[in-house]
Amino acid sequence: MSALFRHILKRPAALLLAASFLFLTVLPGCSKPPQIVGHQGLTMGTSFTVKWVSSDSETDKKLPAQIDQILIAVNNAMSTYQADSELTRINQLPAGSEVKLSSDLAKVLSRALEISQSSAGAFDVTVGPLVNLWGFGPEGRIIKAPSDDEITALSERIGYKKIQLSKTGTELYKSGDIYIDLSAIAKGFGVDKLAQLLEDVGISSYLVEIGGELRAKGIKPDGNNWKIAIEAPLVGERKIQRIIAVKNVAIATSGDYRNYFEEDGVRFSHTINPATAKPIDHKLASVTVLAADCASADALATAMMVLGPQVAEQYALQEGVEALLIVKTEAGFKEIMTPGFSDFLVQ
Repeated sequence: MSALFRHILKRPAALLLAASFLFLTVLPGCSKPPQIVGHQGLTMGTSFTVKWVSSDSETDKKLPAQIDQILIAVNNAMSTYQADSELTRINQLPAGSEVKLSSDLAKVLSRALEISQSSAGAFDVTVGPLVNLWGFGPEGRIIKAPSDDEITALSERIGYKKIQLSKTGTELYKSGDIYIDLSAIAKGFGVDKLAQLLEDVGISSYLVEIGGELRAKGIKPDGNNWKIAIEAPLVGERKIQRIIAVKNVAIATSGDYRNYFEEDGVRFSHTINPATAKPIDHKLASVTVLAADCASADALATAMMVLGPQVAEQYALQEGVEALLIVKTEAGFKEIMTPGFSDFLVQ
């Protein structure tokens, strides 16, 4: 069966699903062959798709409602757009406050701080005020870059070290007037939560995707790995850069070519460098990362996008993750791959 693109994801550097649903006809008296079933919808301001190789019809019937409940729970904990989310309530607390965290939020913040530390602050979940200032947050879009004074005023609030977790990781202390934005890790965590749900009910082959962040396990009924198309970082058109075949891995992509605004011919990316308090301005167009879990892949892709091509490549090798970096040059795009990434390529 040829691969079908079920939908094109509207997000920066989206990964395009190249694995299609299978609809199989079962003849009377024949045993039912394995088949792919699924559930899709909207969450976290984007779309999601969950596909799995059916184990039994009763499980298949129950899973959509269970999937929806998990996504609602993640959104209730980590959304900055939802007025009554756990994260919104924390962001509204004054400096000096202590608050007990839900287990999911504690886990995500702990992993976020680990990646902040390893990337020397390139990944920083306190950068939210700057994201909002530059028009890429819940406060809406802008058409004019903020002034240096506005940027300097907000920069005092930025810094992952201002987030202090207790030794158990279950409590947060706000040492400053910080605003936490988990948009660069929450979708990946949602993918992991859905993957765990599928494994808990005995499903060993699946493909889970939220807003272009994915996690794959097992193989399809035809014996092949799941195939994922990586989009070329082109403005105004959709084109495949590479196709990879994967199993037992999470995949995330970050890029600067979908979410941006222009002023006087200058493009301002949605990816903010915490060190400069301004959008990134290097030649790295997109990063695709493979990791054991999707929350890590999600955050690592963002960190590497901030770091730029040379430092990002070194960081990937240091952290032991496989990555594909696509760099803008005068002659077109250049690819940089870690040694093991080519093993996943479909020739």
